[in-house]
Amino acid sequence: MKIVLISTYELGHAPFGLASPKAWLTREGHDVRALDLAVTRFDEAIVRDADLVAFYLPMHTATRLAIPVIDRVQRVNPRARLAAYGLYAPLNEKLLRSLGIDSIAGGEFEPALIAFARGESAPTVSFDRLQFITPDRRDLQGDYAKLRHGDASKQIAYTEASRGCKHRCRHCPIVPVYDGQFRIVQRDVVMEDIRQQIAAGAQHVTFGDPDFFNGPTHALKIVEALHAEFPSVTYDATIKIEHLLKHRDLLSPLRDTGCLFIVSAVESLDDSVLKKLEKNHTRRDFFEAATLMREHGLTLQPTFIAFTPWTTVESYRDFLRAIAELDLVENVAPVQLALRLLITQGSRLLELDDIEAGPFDAKSLIYPWKHRDAAVERLAKCAFELVATKGTRPQIFTRVALLAELPDLHLVARAAIPYLDEPWYC
Repeated sequence: MKIVLISTYELGHAPFGLASPKAWLTREGHDVRALDLAVTRFDEAIVRDADLVAFYLPMHTATRLAIPVIDRVQRVNPRARLAAYGLYAPLNEKLLRSLGIDSIAGGEFEPALIAFARGESAPTVSFDRLQFITPDRRDLQGDYAKLRHGDASKQIAYTEASRGCKHRCRHCPIVPVYDGQFRIVQRDVVMEDIRQQIAAGAQHVTFGDPDFFNGPTHALKIVEALHAEFPSVTYDATIKIEHLLKHRDLLSPLRDTGCLFIVSAVESLDDSVLKKLEKNHTRRDFFEAATLMREHGLTLQPTFIAFTPWTTVESYRDFLRAIAELDLVENVAPVQLALRLLITQGSRLLELDDIEAGPFDAKSLIYPWKHRDAAVERLAKCAFELVATKGTRPQIFTRVALLAELPDLHLVARAAIPYLDEPWYC
């Protein structure tokens, strides 16, 4: 059978969610092609010849971008069976089926795709503990995100050591699917995936796990193996503030094995908002983690949801003041100063009595909401426009601070920090 796997966007990374199922399906004897439309053109010839086309939907932006591609595939090849898999596939099952998708797979999706290829049904969501195999990345050689550090640029390897998450943060789209569960990818598979990307020129590894310290022992063994085999290769990972504090004894081993920076979804510096989101950390915890990271020679890259239904003009000003006071202006991608809370299908945010969201919007794939305070809405709109302007991080931060009527923030000149040049997180 001829199968095409399509991805539209995954933060500038070469998707594990294409490479892994491609390996599984190829092992079954299928002729499989992977098209990552983030870095390559839509190939009508390949799609026209396919018996099954499966869309990888790991995130909100990817799903929105996939909708017109689904229509295009149907026009090019009306006989092909269509599937959707990944985190946002079961979240948007009703919509996707209305668009012509035959089969949906979430959670551990590789066996489901094999079943679909056989013409069999499979559970919409599976948490089976899989024995993974080395991903097949032969089709994924495009111009992906780079690591930038000063004037230097490095090619990135991307892999995943686990899926899902042990936590149930109220706003997180992982929760409606995994509901507090996570599954590991075996260490030998992770290492072999990294090896093949280093052989192709990668000098830095991004671990795409929702939280690298969901399984801290598993994570540490992988980075120790990575450093032992490739001592000059660096890496980054995403870790909760809660876990940075709980596992502070592991910060030195991270630094010593080549960790350059850690992304952490802080979301808010307002304790009342953090409580609503059930982040399980406080403003004080964030301040402590920022200090701890600096003491250990690690760079913290916090991400935020700057605008929520509970944001006030003053709390936004406080947010900017805190970033400046903690000397984190260089650490925060400008878009993080303007991101807005997304309420997706199945979101636990809908459990809150004070969420005033409209009906689900099938075009934007969210339940839209509008702030009660028109001043906050104007601030959010203008901030989003400003973060899209050209300039250094301090320059853009200063423009946003002036918009928020904070003209006297003192910014300390700092050397450039390492970062990935694809800073979107939704």
